[in-house]
Amino acid sequence: METNQPPELSQTELSQVDHVAIAVTNVAEAVDWWSRTFNCQIAYQDETWAILEFANIKVALVIPEQHPAHLAFVRADAERFGKLTGHRDGTKSVYIKDPFGNSIEILAK
Repeated sequence: METNQPPELSQTELSQVDHVAIAVTNVAEAVDWWSRTFNCQIAYQDETWAILEFANIKVALVIPEQHPAHLAFVRADAERFGKLTGHRDGTKSVYIKDPFGNSIEILAK
């Protein structure tokens, strides 16, 4: 993971949160619990992560050894944060850390 300085931001356009990723020890069990407990749709699932879609946000369930817990934003200028990496779901992103060590994913729009 890279730590980069953020580019200058427009003061008129709010950033868009794409998803919040939380750590779980078993993706299948987590998907089962979340989908029984909340009204959401399973957008993607495999052994190491899943994406659940809600009306206003997505929640990623991740195995910590494969993906860090993080907050993900969508940016048209994502490449300004560092080299983008392609993912199996077709998205491209870069991970950065805030000054406190929290992982943040910047997704290309």
